[in-house]
Amino acid sequence: MAWACVTALLLWCSLTQAHADTVIPDISSMQLTRTDEGLFLSANLQFELPGQVEDALRQGIPMYFVADAQVQRERWYWSDQQLGVATRYFRLTHQPLTRRWRLHISNTAFTSSGTGLALGQTYEQLEDAVAAIQRINRWKILEPAQLSSTYGVSVQLRFRVDLSSLPRPLQIGALGRSGWNLQLSRTQALEAAP
Repeated sequence: MAWACVTALLLWCSLTQAHADTVIPDISSMQLTRTDEGLFLSANLQFELPGQVEDALRQGIPMYFVADAQVQRERWYWSDQQLGVATRYFRLTHQPLTRRWRLHISNTAFTSSGTGLALGQTYEQLEDAVAAIQRINRWKILEPAQLSSTYGVSVQLRFRVDLSSLPRPLQIGALGRSGWNLQLSRTQALEAAP
């Protein structure tokens, strides 16, 4: 009887520790900076790759991620006015021969003909490539002429896995399955200029 209680306690402790180690997807910090050059966004994303996404990556299937920043001005007399939308695309691939990870970042969507104009970086470990995706630093989301005042302006940042860029059989298999789901969102008001 005592042995069963000790075993149950150890199992419960290990499950509790495993649950505590999982990262809850979140945008931990988001900073908006207005300068003469425009409106810039910096943020830290906290997430772990879903199991299905990591498995697909390790099998050589490129994975696509999208970050959208939507700038809106609140209006009491009508629906909110959209001042601008900025989108950043990420393409993460595994190169089995070199055992390296390749990350491309672009402001335009990747096409089937190539990566287009994109910043590319190679990493030794998957964790390093994911850490690069998780750091958004001084991303210009709005031109200065588009932002006449800061009163009632808010920015919504959304980040997700782009399932529409997957090969068609994976798109069909990923529908409604939580193993592919990764979505983060946060809205923050822009502080009025002093």
